[in-house]
Amino acid sequence: MSAFPAVAHAPAARSPIKVLVADDSAVVRGLVSRWLGEAGHEVVATAPNGRAAVDALARCNPDVVLLDIEMPELDGIQALPLILAKQPGVQVVMMSTLTQRNADVSLRCLALGAVDYIPKPESNRGVTTSDGFRNDLIERIRVFGAARARRRPAPTAVEAAASATPAAPAVSRLSGTVTLRPKPRTVAPPRVLLIGSSTGGPRAVGEVLEKIGAATLRRLPVLIVQHMPPVFTAVFAEHLGARIGLPAAEGKADERIQPGRIYVAPGGRHMRLSGSAADTVIRLDDGPPVNFCRPAVDVMFLDAAALYGGATLSVILTGMGSDGTAGARALVEAGGTLLAQDEATSTVWGMPGSVAKAGLCHAVLPLPEIGPALRNAIAERV
Repeated sequence: MSAFPAVAHAPAARSPIKVLVADDSAVVRGLVSRWLGEAGHEVVATAPNGRAAVDALARCNPDVVLLDIEMPELDGIQALPLILAKQPGVQVVMMSTLTQRNADVSLRCLALGAVDYIPKPESNRGVTTSDGFRNDLIERIRVFGAARARRRPAPTAVEAAASATPAAPAVSRLSGTVTLRPKPRTVAPPRVLLIGSSTGGPRAVGEVLEKIGAATLRRLPVLIVQHMPPVFTAVFAEHLGARIGLPAAEGKADERIQPGRIYVAPGGRHMRLSGSAADTVIRLDDGPPVNFCRPAVDVMFLDAAALYGGATLSVILTGMGSDGTAGARALVEAGGTLLAQDEATSTVWGMPGSVAKAGLCHAVLPLPEIGPALRNAIAERV
C-alpha cells in the first residue's frame, strides 16, 4: 500500500527535474520515463545496467538517479558508490522488489549514501497496474529533485570568513515560524523512548540510537515507527540490533515490552500499546491507514500518551507528510517531552516540520545533536 495519497500530477511550474533511470527492464524504463514526462519532469537518460548509468552521468548531469538493485554487468549496490563519487550530491533512489535480500541491500545502500528506496512490483505487469508505485515514484522525484535544486556549491574559505556571523540560536536555522514549548514543569523519569520517522529515517534512526549508546538504552524500551513495507521492517530491525548491540526485532502481538530492547512496528500493521506503564503489551492492528500510513506514528504516540503520560521521551525524525503531529500533541499535553529534527539535516522536513510549526517541540535540533540530547535526558532523570 502506498504511503502517499493519490495526487494529480500537473506539469511542473519550475525547471523540470532531470532524472536518469537505470533498470534492466525496457518495459520499466519506458513506463517510468512516460510517467515522469507526464508529471513535468525530464528523463535525460536511461540505462540497462549500472555501468551504463555511471557512463551517462557526465553527459546528462541528472538531479535524481533511479537505480534498480538487480541489473547485469554492474548491479545497483556496485554502481552506487561510483555514481556518488563521479557526481557528488546527486540524489540516488534505489528500486527493488520486496524480498529479504533486496531489503537488506536497500538498507545497505542507504548507509552508503542513497537518499531513499522505493519498493517495486515483482512483475512488469505489476509495475504497469500499480498506481501506488507510480504515485510514490513521482512524489519522491518531486521531493528529491527540489532538494537537489536547492543545493549550492560550498563557499570558499575566503567567502565563508567574509560572511561569518556570530552563532545564532537553533531556531534561527529553521524555515518558517517555529515556537518551542517550554520544558515540562514536572520532569518525570522517562519510561519509554518513542521514535517516528519516514523518508530518510533508517539512517537517521541508526545515528540517533548509536549516539545514545547501548548502556543508556538498556534503561528503557525503544519503540519505533518507521514507514516501511513488510519484509523491510524486519531487516531494518536486524540492522539496528547489529549496529547498536541490543536485541531488536519487529513488535509481536501480545508481546510485553522490556527495557533494553528495540521494537520496530511491522510493515503494513499499526503497532498499538495496551495495559499499563508498568506492564505494557504490544497489540498489532490491521485497521485502515492513518495519514495514508500503516504503520502510523500517530497510532503509537496516542496510545503511549494514555499509558505513560509525562514519562514519555519522543522524537520525530525526517519524513514526508505530517504523521505524528496529532499523537505528539497528546504526548506533550500529557507532560511528555518531544524533540524534532531540524530542516537543514532532514532528508525531508515534512513530519518534523509539522510538529515544530505546531509549537509542540521542546527542542528542534540537527541530527548529530539529537542522540546526545536524548542520552542526557535519560541519564539526568533516572
